[in-house]
Amino acid sequence: MDFILRLVAFIFIIYVVQSRESIKNIKSFKLNEKMIYDCVDIYKQPSLLHPLLQNHKIQMEPSFSISKPKNNIRGESKSNKIIECPNGTVPILRNTKEYAANAQYWAEKHFNPLTAESHGTHFAGVNSQGQGYRGLAAWMSLHDLNISKDQVSYTNIYVGSGTNNKKNSIQTGWMVNPSLFGDGRTWSYGFWKGANGAGCYNTVCPGFVQVSKTDMLSMPYPYPRKGEVGVYTSIQQDKETGHWWTTDVRYLKPDVNVGYWPKELFDLIDKSVDMVGVTGAVQSSPSGISPPMGNGHLPTKNEDESARVKSLVIITSDFKLKGSDKYKLEKILDSDKCYGLRDGKTKYFLKVSNLFTYGGPGGDSCGI
Repeated sequence: MDFILRLVAFIFIIYVVQSRESIKNIKSFKLNEKMIYDCVDIYKQPSLLHPLLQNHKIQMEPSFSISKPKNNIRGESKSNKIIECPNGTVPILRNTKEYAANAQYWAEKHFNPLTAESHGTHFAGVNSQGQGYRGLAAWMSLHDLNISKDQVSYTNIYVGSGTNNKKNSIQTGWMVNPSLFGDGRTWSYGFWKGANGAGCYNTVCPGFVQVSKTDMLSMPYPYPRKGEVGVYTSIQQDKETGHWWTTDVRYLKPDVNVGYWPKELFDLIDKSVDMVGVTGAVQSSPSGISPPMGNGHLPTKNEDESARVKSLVIITSDFKLKGSDKYKLEKILDSDKCYGLRDGKTKYFLKVSNLFTYGGPGGDSCGI
């Protein structure tokens, strides 16, 4: 009997020690006081708890690759690894109550390309409307901005569809939002709206499935930066699964497939989208003062001095990539008092220089 008790006690001690070791060995990365990432088993990430994803099988990699206009994406920004989780795990953000509350607050104010409602929001960009798009990719110049805690400035690519009361959309790009991220750095981000109006920033609520062990949907860009620096990113529907992947396209390096928004999250874009576009956008403070957009300056004839978007490609209904010169792009600019939008060079997409330049200083006379 004593032997059995000692054996049970020994097994219990071993279990406790192993449990403590497993907790101690969980890798964590603190990017600032608010943003802490833990390396979590890829099959136990919180997004899989979403009611619509109970039977979801993780797709480890997409069935496509983006054709790179290599001559025009020399500016890289997310190639320096700041996180690298062990094999079989992925970086997942610890969601604090403060972060979740801030994310919800800014989500309600976020620019929606599918609606004319834009109180306090200003934007400048281009889009294409039609039927059957499968995604897009674009290079966006990257900038640092002086933004107050009650303002936001960002640039993104997006896909979406809308009917009378339903709107589905996905966006990804770069953002300066001190209130959300806890500092004034420029961060990558993702934003989605799905079935029943549900959706949010990054991974604050279940939905986005993280696949990369090094690149997160939301991470700060390396700083300081020299020369022309930008991010070439894509949102593309997978032909085999229907999921919407986001990929960091790299110059002379392998692309990084960050992860995807499962098709089960959506009730309008599970098969395709009706609109794709690229835009710069800002959200003014409650006082009515609008923040800078782009690089904080109005675009000029000297494109190197302006915030710019280039190498825009649109993915057709049959999953082929076409240059933006094959489409009629609608320009959108809601406040020419504070912001500008200019055409860039529009050569064939594999040699395109600039599609458009945009931006401005903002101020207190931009309107509502």
